[in-house]
Amino acid sequence: MTTMSTPLPLGGAGSLPAPAIPAVRRRAYRVWRTAFKVALISLSCILAILFSLHAYVAYKLARPPVAPLASNPMLAVQLEYAEVTFPSADGKTLVDGWWIPSADSRQTVVLSHGYGTNREEAWVPMYGLASLLHERNYNVLMFDYGFASTTHYSPATGGLSESDQLIGAIRYARSQQSDELIVWGFSMGAGTALQAALKSEPVDAMILDSTFLPDGETLYYNLRQQINVPKDPSVSLIRLFFPLMSGFSLADIPSAKVQNTAYDFPIFLIHGTADDKAPTYLAENIARSQTNELSRLWIVQDAIHEMIFRTHTDEYVARTTAFLDEVGAASAAKAVHSAI
Repeated sequence: MTTMSTPLPLGGAGSLPAPAIPAVRRRAYRVWRTAFKVALISLSCILAILFSLHAYVAYKLARPPVAPLASNPMLAVQLEYAEVTFPSADGKTLVDGWWIPSADSRQTVVLSHGYGTNREEAWVPMYGLASLLHERNYNVLMFDYGFASTTHYSPATGGLSESDQLIGAIRYARSQQSDELIVWGFSMGAGTALQAALKSEPVDAMILDSTFLPDGETLYYNLRQQINVPKDPSVSLIRLFFPLMSGFSLADIPSAKVQNTAYDFPIFLIHGTADDKAPTYLAENIARSQTNELSRLWIVQDAIHEMIFRTHTDEYVARTTAFLDEVGAASAAKAVHSAI
C-alpha cells in the first residue's frame, strides 16, 4: 500500500496572501476613483441647475408678475363706466372688467390685453385707445385675463384658457345689444383672439397689434433675449415643466393652425420690424392666409413691440379708424341685405 503524504501549508494555516499592489497602482486607483466621484457630483449639480432653471422659467411663464390696477376710466380719461363680472366660456372661472357705454351705440370694441399686464396696459396706452373709441361712438369692454386678476386668478396658459375668457367677454358684449363687435388685441391678447376665433365665436373684425403666439420657436426667440442657452434641451425642458405649473401643455396651443387659417372676418394686422418679443413672420404668415378683401397688414419699420400706437400715433389712428369705418359699412350693408 502506498501512503500519500499531505504537504504542509506554507507559513502556517490559512489562505495564500494576495500579491501586493504596487504603490503606484494604488495611487492611480485612488485618483481615478476621486475623479469619478467629482465628475459624478459635477454632472449632478449641472443637471440640477439645468432642471431648476427651466422649471423656474416655466413657473414664471405660468405666473407672470402683474401690477395691480392703478386707475379707472373715469380717473384716467373721464369716461363713465360700470364694474362688470361675467363667466368664462369654459365655466371654470369668472372674469372682471369695465363696461364703458356710448349712448345708443350698438357697436362695441373688446380690448384684449397682452401677457404680463392687466386691462390698463399703460404702454399702449389702453386708456387713450378707449377714449378714441368712445369718441367714435363705440362701447368699450376692458377686462383682465385670469393671470392678471386679483379676485379670480388662474395661471397663464398661452391662450388656451384665455381664449375661453375672451369668448366670455364677447358674449357679455353681445348681451349688451352689440350688433357690431370688434376685438382689438395686443401681443398675446392678439394671439388669444385668433385662438378664440378657431372656436367659431362670431365677431365682425379684429385689429391685432404685435401678435404673439407661444410655440417652440417664439419661446426660444424670447428666451434668447434674456440668456444665451441652446435651443435644445431648453425648449424641451420648458415644455416638460409647463403643464406642472399651469395645468396645460404648450403642445396644445394651435400656433400653426392659427397662422394657416383663413378667417371669415376681416383682420387688420399691425407689426414692427424691431419687435424683440414677437417675430414679424407671425403677422406675415397670418396675413398671407387671409382671403377677406378688407383684411390688411401694416409692417412698421423699426417699430418695437406694442409701441406703435405711441410712436406712430397719427398714422396709427388714421389707419385703424379707416379700417373701422370699412368694417362698419360692410356690417351695415350685411344687415340691410339680411333684412330684405
